[in-house]
Amino acid sequence: MGLATAPTPDSPSENAQLATLRPTLTVRNSTSGQSGVRTYEFQVSDNANFTVSGGAPGVYYAVAVNRPGVAEDPSGRTSYTVDTDLQPATKMYWRARAAQGGVNSAWSSTASFKTKIAGYNKPGELFDPLVGGDTIGERVGASTFIPDRGLRMDSPSSFVRYRLPQTITSGEFSMEVEGLKPNNPIPGGFSVNKPKIFGMQDGDGDYTTNNWRIDAQYRGLEGNPPNCIQFRAMFGGDQFKIEPDTAVRYSMVFLLDPSKTYFWKGTWSNGFRLEVSDGKNGGKFYDQSLPVGNAYNPPRHVAYLGSPVGSGGEMSVIVGATYRNVWLSSRPRPASLGSALDR
Repeated sequence: MGLATAPTPDSPSENAQLATLRPTLTVRNSTSGQSGVRTYEFQVSDNANFTVSGGAPGVYYAVAVNRPGVAEDPSGRTSYTVDTDLQPATKMYWRARAAQGGVNSAWSSTASFKTKIAGYNKPGELFDPLVGGDTIGERVGASTFIPDRGLRMDSPSSFVRYRLPQTITSGEFSMEVEGLKPNNPIPGGFSVNKPKIFGMQDGDGDYTTNNWRIDAQYRGLEGNPPNCIQFRAMFGGDQFKIEPDTAVRYSMVFLLDPSKTYFWKGTWSNGFRLEVSDGKNGGKFYDQSLPVGNAYNPPRHVAYLGSPVGSGGEMSVIVGATYRNVWLSSRPRPASLGSALDR
């Protein structure tokens, strides 16, 4: 005779925001007319189909867990504590079923929770959610944490610096940004209006002349032309410098809405590609790329939200730009990463 009922999810509460990467999952026990030992199997995944939706499992964090053989607790509730760190800032789904005498019950209903909102900077990979009032980077200049929205830049010379423990020669740097208004004027003391969305370089030398400078720009009133999106990439010197030409710039003018969130994504290998979309999962409206005959290999890889002000006097960032859900890695961003931040 099969098991009469599936177990029932008990805790954590549905869609709860947790402060751990190793939650304890509890079900109300199954019932049956059989005697004998009963155990439980728990599954956790970053999607409700219980497959690895984000691609291959992460280097540092799990996006799927399967644990059979959890002994039934006679109290009427059985628990399992996940024994590996789950991917942070992610909405996770879980379910359980009972096993007795070689027969499995049906799966329980699917429940969900959100893992701890936490950032990290490890060799080959960085994640900074920026919505919890802290950052794993270094804040330079005036900036303000906006609850549940991210870090707002409050001066044209503000930026966040990330010192990477390992050079990423091929990878992705992406983030969500809101507050990007058109027609940004040149503020006092800044000679060129080319504010940066993000940037990278070698070490802490002058940003303007750095041989490993890469940045994405949303230009302002004197942006040649105003309100164009542009990038510049240096792969080891002027002979390996790439940027879209004037004709492309003039065809890439956008009046961005400061009330909207835009997803900026730069990828590099033997060349650089910049993509900009309406939100993390929205339509892409900018996509430009150029090849270059050299690898990106700065000895001391440093990345920025915005950029330092270099000797050229360029604005480092758009005042009011608010950043969240920052990813920099040698692998593509997992599809589910940051799903706990979705509003």
